[in-house]
Amino acid sequence: MRIILLGPPGAGKGTQSERIVERYGIPQLSTGDMLRAAVAAGTPVGLEAKSIMESGGLVPDAVVVGIVADRVEEADAKSGFILDGFPRTVEQAKALDRMLADKGIALDAVVEFVVDENALVGRIARRAEETAARGQPVRKDDTPEVFKTRLEAYRKQTAPLSDYYAGTGLLRKIDGMKPIDEVTGDVTALLQSYREKAVS
Repeated sequence: MRIILLGPPGAGKGTQSERIVERYGIPQLSTGDMLRAAVAAGTPVGLEAKSIMESGGLVPDAVVVGIVADRVEEADAKSGFILDGFPRTVEQAKALDRMLADKGIALDAVVEFVVDENALVGRIARRAEETAARGQPVRKDDTPEVFKTRLEAYRKQTAPLSDYYAGTGLLRKIDGMKPIDEVTGDVTALLQSYREKAVS
């Protein structure tokens, strides 16, 4: 089971990813975690990333894809993995496709959580108000202004992935505005259909 989760910030990817990990026993591959692990392990790609980060530069796509390439070879990812937060652009998606093809690995599905962005902004605003009312600090990401900036960045950089993966036949859309457990049920039904195909 090799899948990519797509959707804007606040769409519920993190929650659903945790549930997929728990149900299927496959790892969620976070590029941030993978970068830190590669740097700590001193792998060739990790050392390259470290020198770039220490100089204040952005880690280029080729290095990130190299880190993903190393990670999917690890034992826990042999039976599958979830990519959440990567790829972020169509160029990254194309580089990922080439890397996986070189390894003889195929993605099973790209699951996009379709949400109403206005409703998301309202949800974030309510969460910030409730957090403040409890006397707790409001996360910077949970202010409507910052959240709108993140949504705009998503629309420009990452939303085009929907059309890209629709063109490959891998895209499957799920209504992310349903209650969390119903979304989980839809995700589970989708993934079970892929597992059954793989077994048959």
